[in-house]
Amino acid sequence: MNAVLHPDHPRRPIRELPDELISQIAAGEVVERPASVVRELVDNALDAGATQITVRLLAGGVRLVSVEDDGGGIPREELPIALRRHATSKIGSLADLETVGTMGFRGEALAAIGSVSELSLLSRCAGQPSAFLLDGRSGELRPAARAIGTTVEVKELFFSTPARRKFLKTDATELAHCIEAVRRHALARPDVGFAVWHEGKLVEQWRPGTREQRLADVLGDDFLSQSVAVDQAIGPIRVTGRAGIPDAARSRADQQFAYVNGRFVRDKVLTHAARSAYEDVLHGQRQPVYALYVDIEPSRVDVNVHPTKIEVRFRDSREVHQAVRRAVEAALAAPRAGQAPEPAQTPLASASEGPVEPMWTQPRMAFDAPVGHRVSDVAALWQSTRVPVGPEPVEHFAAASPGSARTEVEDHPLGRPLAQLQGIYILAENRHGLVIVDMHAAHERIVYERLKCQLDDGAGTQAISRQPLLIPATFAATAQEVATAEACAEALQTLGLEIAPLSAKTLAVRAVPTTLAQGDPVELARSVLAELAQHDASTVVQRARNELLATMACHGAVRANRKLTLEEMDALLRQMEQTERSDQCNHGRPTWRQLSVRELDSLFLRGR
Repeated sequence: MNAVLHPDHPRRPIRELPDELISQIAAGEVVERPASVVRELVDNALDAGATQITVRLLAGGVRLVSVEDDGGGIPREELPIALRRHATSKIGSLADLETVGTMGFRGEALAAIGSVSELSLLSRCAGQPSAFLLDGRSGELRPAARAIGTTVEVKELFFSTPARRKFLKTDATELAHCIEAVRRHALARPDVGFAVWHEGKLVEQWRPGTREQRLADVLGDDFLSQSVAVDQAIGPIRVTGRAGIPDAARSRADQQFAYVNGRFVRDKVLTHAARSAYEDVLHGQRQPVYALYVDIEPSRVDVNVHPTKIEVRFRDSREVHQAVRRAVEAALAAPRAGQAPEPAQTPLASASEGPVEPMWTQPRMAFDAPVGHRVSDVAALWQSTRVPVGPEPVEHFAAASPGSARTEVEDHPLGRPLAQLQGIYILAENRHGLVIVDMHAAHERIVYERLKCQLDDGAGTQAISRQPLLIPATFAATAQEVATAEACAEALQTLGLEIAPLSAKTLAVRAVPTTLAQGDPVELARSVLAELAQHDASTVVQRARNELLATMACHGAVRANRKLTLEEMDALLRQMEQTERSDQCNHGRPTWRQLSVRELDSLFLRGR
């Protein structure tokens, strides 16, 4: 390949770059800031089998990053090789690269770091009479004192590239990034102790323990008390960890930790899967909190995508997406009604103890339809409820069992009903104190979940009713949109859409869902095709169906100012305890709140 000639630029010969410049170019990818150095060195320490890792920093890591471990150490004869480019003990063949099971493996981190800093390596293996210290700049190797393990010191980061140093932030900011890097490792390895020192002061320390204890130590006790356990194996993928309840959602996505085979990653597939699992209980811009651990065969994931190893690529991304979504959904589905607000809470009875006979029936005007109705049939019922005619009819609610009104408080998580407040809230007493229930929001969730069960159990094709367009809406489409329309024709039909190709670059929308007939068909088609191209067709269909049913459930739920008897209130509470996701309504609002006796005592200054 010849160099391009330009009148203002003389031709330069093509030549190989010197090794030092190559390493500095690699450092631009691997070493972004001191936190990048911390991440790479802690990776190596974990691969060496360390059980205790200590990170020491000066000036936020700019002047010094020192990582000490008690791992296996590096033999004397291998110390000089460890600082060479692409020298590693992690892989030796293409087969090893395709099944990477270690944190580090590329063999360029130490060389890249050494090219932009003053690096020294101190290590001792079992059986060696002493440790050996290697000066990365001069290559001098001499005996030194140290226990078995390794210490890597990185001084004056970016001293040889001052332009890069100007991009660093304040010492406090860089320190925060370094601590965050260690936190991510600490969450992945609860069996390893971590300590972070800055300017001679201990700023963070996490002792070895269980995963639950490590999550509490790193993310706080509130995370543990406001989250549910996730543990489900789907095919070759196992998803474990904890998912925060909707009430714990935050305005920013700064408490979302996803790990693949013990490696912290930022992956769009995992992020979207986790967020989609909250669709039924969390709406708007609120961000869930979670710490999820995905275990998958190394051959089914490619970790050699980016030099920082923070990105991965799955062989079957849809398989991973479905596994994560289903695992988180299953964890969030169990109702948490009646759980104590104090740490010493009484666990909720498992749903596996057996089905409970429903005690709360739906309003007659829209929800006495037999099980097995198609979405199109239910949509027609929804159309009939859009404009209320006359006053709300008097519905009959299933009566509670004869003794249920006198049931002891401790027999049910939501307790026994006491009264109705302003025709909106139900007040109940359980073993922990006072329960306040928003009856419309609670009944809305019950109706919604029942509708979903009816459709899932029904026979036949569950297609949304559609309305043909008098004049098809055509639009210029990309090659991907055309391919998606052809490949997902059945899914589009289920959604009530008919999109047909007119040419290699043109699509025509011939029919749209009946309930969306007044919208923009082209915009609708583009958004649906984009979803289908990125995610599994069944996921998109289910999401569209659920949005329709949520609207219908809101119309069918019992309204505010409806006077209920104690038997009806009791029936509603018992139904909530057996309904999945009953802690939030279809719009993500909470359906109930618990006030403990301790909180009530505080309100009235008792015990002071």
